[in-house]
Amino acid sequence: MPWRNKEASTPSSTNPTLVAPQSPSPSPRDTMADKLKDPNTLGFLEAAVKISHTSPDIPAEVQMSVKEHIMRHARLQRQTTEPASSIRHTSFKRHLPRQMHVSSVDYGNDLPPAAEQPTSIGRIKPELYKQKSVDGEEGKNEAAKTCGKINFSLKYDYENETLVVRILKAFDLPAKDFCGSSDPYVKIYLLPDRKCKLQTRVHRKTLNPTFDENFHFPDPYQELADRKLHLSVFDFDRFSRHDMIGEVILDNLFEASDLSRETSIWKDIQYATSESVDLGEIMFSLCYLPTAGRLTLTVIKCRNLKAMDITGYSDPYVKVSLLCDGRRLKKKKTTIKKNTLNPIYNEAIIFDIPPENMDQVSLLISVMDYDRVGHNEIIGVCRVGISAEGLGRDHWNEMLAYPRKPIAHWHSLVEVKKSFKEGNPRL
Repeated sequence: MPWRNKEASTPSSTNPTLVAPQSPSPSPRDTMADKLKDPNTLGFLEAAVKISHTSPDIPAEVQMSVKEHIMRHARLQRQTTEPASSIRHTSFKRHLPRQMHVSSVDYGNDLPPAAEQPTSIGRIKPELYKQKSVDGEEGKNEAAKTCGKINFSLKYDYENETLVVRILKAFDLPAKDFCGSSDPYVKIYLLPDRKCKLQTRVHRKTLNPTFDENFHFPDPYQELADRKLHLSVFDFDRFSRHDMIGEVILDNLFEASDLSRETSIWKDIQYATSESVDLGEIMFSLCYLPTAGRLTLTVIKCRNLKAMDITGYSDPYVKVSLLCDGRRLKKKKTTIKKNTLNPIYNEAIIFDIPPENMDQVSLLISVMDYDRVGHNEIIGVCRVGISAEGLGRDHWNEMLAYPRKPIAHWHSLVEVKKSFKEGNPRL
């Protein structure tokens, strides 16, 4: 083109002395390749690519080499930056399984992820499972505590010296048969005497039976304070053992009135699989002298002990064991009382215990039945100490709170357990 020739010839014609001898000029492709090596020309090259459509005089080979260089430069940037981010998160990923339970983590974002909107799809809500388990346990506990209600009345016949027990009705009994019903009846005891057992009629296929039956227990009015009323509710089964539905034990017959007139009582039927046995009670006092380090247990008496002999009586004595960390340190015994279920002892048993060791010891009180031939049998036991339960712990704490003062209580006897055996099967 004319303007191109004029532009190329202008320098040589106007100032020939300024043109220095030069080596053979490189080809345009070599010059462009040298420029591509210079990172400063990257912006220029990118601009050249952008205007390549408006500048058709740029060789096609140069355009292709510029594109290849830009793409190669972009790949090099990714290769030099991504490994640094991966290495930075490697150690953090190594600690994640120990710190939090996650299945996958996105390491490509340096900024903290935005908070996600909670959804109920695909997510576990522990509070729902917790609520269900709590409801299930509560329902199970309630079912285990009560099995319906029973209505009965008490009245004392002063003329005949007889306690009249009237079984009225039961309500909301559990179903024991496959048909969804039960055949209930009630057994009545006036404890501690279990020889006199009375029973209602069987009512077929009902969970709300109406009994309306009277039962008479001859007993002096003065002795009713030591009596307990025991009601056992059973489901009759003609071809197998009768199933026990539950029981009611009325410890105090004068709970509602003085029995001078008929008094109606409603009680919850407590769940039970077998009839509980009344082993009797023992009264003893505890007294501790901190200055002398002396603990005195006075066995006063027992009442309503379980009969262990064929004669209907027992030969009871009391054995007291001093325990420390489950080991028996000492044991002492009372005298033996022959042929009685209500022995009176009034005997003192003394142990020397330093004040600093009072929190480490406990006393195991065992009521035994003496047998001249064979082994002595255990009637029942109770325990007092800082590690005991219920009244045993309260009695011990009361003794420590009032030093040098005898503290007496009645304690119910329970069956011996493995925790009571202090390493000796015969106690």
